[in-house]
Order: sequence, then C-alpha cells, then structure tokens
Amino acid sequence: MVDDCCASRTPGGYDREFDDRFARRLARDYRRRGLTPTAQHVVEFAAAAGIEGASVLEIGGGIGDIQLELLKRGAAKTTNLELSGAYEREARRLLDEAGLGARAERMLGVDLAVTPDAVGPADIVVLNRVVCCYPDYTALLSAAADHARRAVVFSHPPRTWITRAGVAAVNAWCGVLRREYRGFVHPPDSMVEVLERHGFAPRHRRSERAWRIVGAERP
Repeated sequence: MVDDCCASRTPGGYDREFDDRFARRLARDYRRRGLTPTAQHVVEFAAAAGIEGASVLEIGGGIGDIQLELLKRGAAKTTNLELSGAYEREARRLLDEAGLGARAERMLGVDLAVTPDAVGPADIVVLNRVVCCYPDYTALLSAAADHARRAVVFSHPPRTWITRAGVAAVNAWCGVLRREYRGFVHPPDSMVEVLERHGFAPRHRRSERAWRIVGAERP
C-alpha cells in the first residue's frame, strides 16, 4: 500500500524515470493531438481565473505544453521549474516553433518545497500530474500556495484501491530495478486542506478517468 510519504523529502530518480525518450513521445503527441484532456482542464481553469497579462509559475511542467497554451491565451510570462533535465531540448524546440521563447523561463533543478526563495511569486501556480511524484505533498502545496497571488490548480490521481495497488506495483518494480523514483497517492481532502490553510478556497473540481483536477482561488 502506498501512503502519504515514507521517502526522503527531496526525491530523486526523475532523470531516469522521465528520460529523453519519454520527453520525445510527449512532444510528438502534443504536436499531433494537442493537450491531454487533463491538461486542457487545467488550462481552462487558469484562463477563467484571469490569464490575460498574468504571470504563471508551473511546477514540473515537463515539455511545457501548458506553458505554451497559457502564453497563447494571453499570459505575460511563464516560469517552469523542472527536476528532470530530459525535457529541456523538446521544450525549447516547442517554444521556438511557437515563437514564444522570449516570454518563457525554464529553471532546472529547483525544488520549490526545499528552496522557496529560488523563484518569485506569480499570479497563477500550476501543478499538473506532479503531486503524485512528490513524497511531501504538504511542503509542495504549501510552497505553491505561498507563491500564488491569485490561484492554484493541480491534478492528482484518485485515491482508490485500484490506483493505490497500481502505484504500489510500480514502486515495487522500481525497487527491484533499484530505481530511486517512487509514486504516491496522497489523500485528496488533505491536499485541499493545505491550500485552505494558506488562504485559498476550492472553486473548481473535475474528475477524469485517471485524474482529478482541483482549482483554488484567493477569496
């Protein structure tokens, strides 16, 4: 059973788990089909929260597809924090193709929960399919909330026995292969409570087949 956190606060193994091949596949899929349904809902919430002229901080944005779409919708600037260097080549290519590189910043190796002063605040903070890859959801979401002036939106897997069993199996396999990476299925209500303690009210919830999206704003 996978529960909240029994790993170290600063996780590792991201470069091995999310490698160049994975990044190329994500970029190819984005060019062919656009955003995934989950990412699309994240973008729609951010847009509804007021994206025109806004600054966006994305934690673990991968190839930067959400960054790109928010810039196209009028965001003034986006900053992406990433712990895996494998995404950078594909992310830069996508930015160059769209002609949006001047408005996008990518910072590699910054763990916001550990080094919160590494980046300044933003109007909107995004965490898509990230909380499930981080052991200490309280530290991560607290850091996200502290950096958000207006809104936070994140996605997470549902906490069902099927999901927990699946993640436990993946973690066991990573252990057999001596990989450092571990996945997590954190309690949804507790994650929302972290944002509430930092002055945010949940305004949007949506359930996809494999993901849940939560959008919260300052009252």
